[in-house]
Amino acid sequence: MTLIYSNLGLVSSSKTVMQYFHIYEPDLVRERRRGHFKRKRFWAAGSNNVWAVDQHDKWKYKFGLALHTGIDPFLGLIHWMKIWWNNNNPRLILSYYLDAIETIGFMPLVTQSNPGIANGHTQLRHYQDQSLVGTSQHRWMRQKKNVMPEITWSQLRRRFTPGFEDILEIGVNNGWYDPGVLIEALIFRWVFIPWLQAELELYRNCINNTAKRHDRNKILPHGVPNHMFEYPEDYAILDFKIKIDPEGVHKVRAMYAPPDHKIFHLVPPEFHDMISGIYRSVGEPSVNRESCWDVYLQLLSEFRTLDEIHSVDVSANENWGYALTQALDDYNDKIQPIPGLKELRGGEGVIGPDGGYYTGGVNQGDGLDQGLRSKLNQMIDDVEPNVNGDLQNEPSTSDDLFAWFSDEEESLAAAEGDW
Repeated sequence: MTLIYSNLGLVSSSKTVMQYFHIYEPDLVRERRRGHFKRKRFWAAGSNNVWAVDQHDKWKYKFGLALHTGIDPFLGLIHWMKIWWNNNNPRLILSYYLDAIETIGFMPLVTQSNPGIANGHTQLRHYQDQSLVGTSQHRWMRQKKNVMPEITWSQLRRRFTPGFEDILEIGVNNGWYDPGVLIEALIFRWVFIPWLQAELELYRNCINNTAKRHDRNKILPHGVPNHMFEYPEDYAILDFKIKIDPEGVHKVRAMYAPPDHKIFHLVPPEFHDMISGIYRSVGEPSVNRESCWDVYLQLLSEFRTLDEIHSVDVSANENWGYALTQALDDYNDKIQPIPGLKELRGGEGVIGPDGGYYTGGVNQGDGLDQGLRSKLNQMIDDVEPNVNGDLQNEPSTSDDLFAWFSDEEESLAAAEGDW
């Protein structure tokens, strides 16, 4: 559907697309379905072992809104959930990561998936551990979807999206807003993105402070993600967090994500000053579910009046047009991967005898050694009354407490519009 929109300018529902494929591409449908039953398990060894990051494009082409998240899959902790007018610029993505580790003061062993984070995280690990120089500290998900973030997005689609999507549809359906019209797009961003980001923060905090329901398919402690993150020892969790070097973070940010880059402009600065003045002149109305479109329309009307008087729009495309250009998928602001790095061992290409593969960075990708296994077993013995996980289906390697995830969980993420 993304390609249909971007290449042909057509909007089609998931249902219509699925009906088309059932009629004209039945072989592809069967192949897709078979893929959902290919079981492959992967595991993480503890907190901050790996952070998985991913983008979400459901609102990108219809509303001009792009989402991005970073999670700790072992804990189910969402480190960030961002909304912006772009979600594939590597400088923007790295800034999300750097902001997150600066906030908590720690970073994980490895990161997973997005290109922008690969260089930045690897450089930070090299700054603080010279023995890692020449190695990548990032994992690429080449063969499979980034399953855990996909599940996070699936949950967002069920729990958060419906009500807000209905609100966004109002402006599009009434012809008030077209993300391809520059002035409408800029006013929309200025009004809606800060409000929706605040709503997403409330959602993220709710998820991070709510215990997940028990899942017999996962072998891990059950609890409130934030509490497990703060007090891992209470849940017999190995914590692999690495204290950050603020100077190193500053260097990486300056190198790859300089704050003055245009990608960090909600709207062009000159437009921001102009629309802020208009907003003050109309009494600075609050933006919420009920008022968002009223505020947008009021600002748009005032801007058009200003345009009629001062011909503001004459130079708008020349001065502010980059705001639409940089939102396009094919806009080239790539950061080339650091050349010559040796990849981590393990990963999805190395399947163990139990059918699982390790995604983290412990021992350069080999996973837990005997010393860490002994430490973990001792932790389990010490806090066993507080560990509520079901250990009947534990890995055959030992009594270790791992988090297991399955590619079958992709069916969760594909629930809306499964072929």
